[in-house]
Order: sequence, then C-alpha cells, then structure tokens
Amino acid sequence: MKNHFRLSYLLIGVTVVIQGCISVGPDYKRFESSDIVPTSFSVGSDSTEEEEKVVTPISSTWWEFYQDPVLNDLVAKALENNTDIKLAIARVEEADAYLQEVGAALFPTIDFKSNATRSRISRVSVIPVFPGLNPVRQIYSISLGTAFELDFWGKIRRAREAASAQAIGTYYARDTVYLSLSGLIVTNYLLLRSLDAQLSVSRDNLRNREEGLEITRRSLEQGSTSALDVYQAETAHSNLVAQIVDLSHQRAISQHQLAVLTGMLDLELGEGNIKTLPIPPSPPAGLPSSLLVGRPDVRQAEEQVIAATANIGVAKAALFPSIMLTTSFGRESISLGNLVKSAANIWTAGVNLNLPIFDAGRLLARLEQASSQQKQALISYEGSIRSAFREVNDALISVRKSSEQEAALQASEVSARKALQVSENRYKYGYSAYLEVLDSQRIHNEVALAVIRSRQNRLVATVDLFKALGGGWEPESLRRSPSGFLEFFGD
Repeated sequence: MKNHFRLSYLLIGVTVVIQGCISVGPDYKRFESSDIVPTSFSVGSDSTEEEEKVVTPISSTWWEFYQDPVLNDLVAKALENNTDIKLAIARVEEADAYLQEVGAALFPTIDFKSNATRSRISRVSVIPVFPGLNPVRQIYSISLGTAFELDFWGKIRRAREAASAQAIGTYYARDTVYLSLSGLIVTNYLLLRSLDAQLSVSRDNLRNREEGLEITRRSLEQGSTSALDVYQAETAHSNLVAQIVDLSHQRAISQHQLAVLTGMLDLELGEGNIKTLPIPPSPPAGLPSSLLVGRPDVRQAEEQVIAATANIGVAKAALFPSIMLTTSFGRESISLGNLVKSAANIWTAGVNLNLPIFDAGRLLARLEQASSQQKQALISYEGSIRSAFREVNDALISVRKSSEQEAALQASEVSARKALQVSENRYKYGYSAYLEVLDSQRIHNEVALAVIRSRQNRLVATVDLFKALGGGWEPESLRRSPSGFLEFFGD
C-alpha cells in the first residue's frame, strides 16, 4: 500500500511538471486598429448652445442622457423581459458550462467502483482437472481509480483557451444584443414622441382651419365671398383630418412595437413631446479610432480570432504522442468479510503511449482546416473594424448635418408663420383671395411638421452615434480581466 501511494505521488509530481511544458501552435498577438483604419475619425461633431460644453464620458446607460423617466423604464423593462436578451443569456450560460467541461480535463478524474459477482463455472471444463473446486464462485471488490492524459503538448490547454474565448465572445454577443435592443427602444420612443408632437401641431392647425371654415361660411351667407372659398376651406379641413388619422395610426403601431420589445403587451403611453428631450453631449474633436475595439461586436470578432488561433494548437498537438497515466487501488476477496484485511489489497499503475503513425493525412488536414478558419476569423475581425469605422463616421456626419437642417427649418417655420399672419390679414381686409390663406396654412403646416421630424432625425442620429461607438466614448468601458473573464458596467 505504501508503494502504491509513493507511485501515486510520483505520478502527480510528473503531472505537475509536464503540465507546465510545451504548448504547440501559435500564440494570439493583438494588432492595433490603426493597422486597419486611420488613427482618428475623418468627421468631427459640432457643438451647439443646446449641447454640453464639457465632454462627458458615456457609460453603458447612455439613454439616460435624454432625461426621460418613461424612456428609462422602457429600456429597463426590455433588458429584463425581451426574448432576444433571454436567449443571449442562455447562450452565455451554455458557453460557461462548456468552458468548465473543457477545463476539467486538466485535472485527473477519480472514480470509485464496487462490484459483487456470483458465477458458476463449467463442470466439464475445469472440474475434471480440479475435482475439488467449487463450481460456484463469488467475488467482492472495491477500488479507487484514475485515468489522466498528460497535457504534454498543450492540447487541453489550447482547447481551454479556445473555449474561454468562445465563452467571452458570448458575453460580448449578449452586450451586442443589449446595445441593439436599447437603441431600438430609444429610436421607437423618439418616433412615438415625434408623432405626439406632430399630432399636437396638426390639431392646433385643425382648430385654426375650423375657425377659417366658419368665417368663410358666414361670409358666404353675408354675400361677401363665393362658394369657392367655402369648398376650398372644406377640402383643406378634410385633408388635415386625414393627416391626423394617419399620424394616430402610426403612433399606435409605434406603441405596439414598443410593447413587443419590452414584453409588456398591454403597454399604454401617454402623450409627450419630442421637443422637451435634450440633445445629448457630443464627443470631442479628433475622436481616436481605437475606441472601436471597445464595441462588443468587434470584441466578439476578436474573441473568435483568439479561439481559432488556439484551435490551431489543438490540431497541431494531435500530431504528437499522447500519454495516459492510469492507476487504481482497492481490495478484492471471495468473501465480503475479508475485504477489510490488508491481504485483500490490489493495485495497478501504468503509462499508455499513443503515437499516430499513418492516418492518410487526416490529422494534417484538420490542421489545415484550423489554419484556414483562423484566417477567416481574422478577415472577419478586420471587416468588423472597417464597418465600425464607417458607421461612426456616418453617425458623426448625421449628427452635424441634422443639426444644420433643424436650424434651417426652424428659421423657415418663423418665416412661414409670419407669411400666414400676413395672408390672413390680407384676406380679412379684402386684398387677396382665400386661396392665398390656404396656401400659407399648407406651407406652415408642412414646415412645422418638418421641424419636428428634423428634431427626431437629430436625436436618432445621436442614438446611432452611441451605438456606433459601442455605447459611448469611454476608452476602457469594456476590457478583458487578467483571469480571462469580463468586467462589465452594471454587472
């Protein structure tokens, strides 16, 4: 028994020494984003008086900058109830379990076995040779055994490295879903509030047209105007009613979409106004493109490269000999009472070596497949950085141009309102036909709605910028921890 334990200690010592040996295959080497895209974005953002003068780092809860409690609650409900989020979390749990399974191969497995058998041997085969032998036999045994493959070439360590990268990738995939879902919620909410504002303007205009219609009808009764003015006023009034019906229809659909996204199918939102929402802060000029590596989708693509690189080591290690250590210790006896005696001790220890000699190129083909998959993952990673760079530039130019467009439309609305007042006074004192008033009302209505939509487009552009930057422009918002797991905001 002492010899067995000495042998066990020896095997454990050999295991510890060998575990620190070779890991074949390439190690992942991260390259800078500046090797793929320019060091800074080609488009900057302009600050306005409405925007904060001090640049503020944006956290993962970037939607709070719109300062709307209803919006904050909708995003919180969506992140809690949305089916896509639940699916992403389930994938994270699966990947974590797989990582534990792969990592367990680095440690020996210990099995306890017990056995009790009763058998009868043939009387015509053994009994004639040994006449006094009892043909009925029974054996009792108990044992502890272990079988352990030495990771001499790093195959298991490389497999664990690949599994770890895949597990981390699922966390980034989850964060990508978080980012996409929160962006979708905010965009739909902005649309809803834009429709609310358009409905408010349209109802105000409808009241003005109702007053104008009554004036033309009284004028017709008094003989101071023709029936043409009444018909034109009625047409304009009906068109505006149809416009309000269409806007109400769009609002209902937008609310239904929010209900599905948040998992609250009975969602009912009161009216609001998009003009009450502030413009979020702008990023600083010369924003570095290195921020792109913080995007969860880019990080996920990088983890796929890491996993593919580690899989090359797994495939390469399969070309080398595998060494298996086996050992067991127990007791065996033909009677149950004798199992406690030291004379019943049994033990075995061994080393198995398996060296592939000829497999018609199967293992080499697997190595080539792993290398090709690593190249594909690397190309996808580079493509994701380029796409992210374009998305940020597009979002930056959208923020700038939508701001300029809104300013121009606001000036146009002021002019249209003044033109409407002039046309109403001209008609009131008989200097022009009512058609001039209707035309001014139509232009003012169109411009007023355009101003609201321009504010919506401007706010949506900021949402796109947040999404393109992975939730903000704080450089270290997402990073690998030394243990290989992630540190997340809010986790």
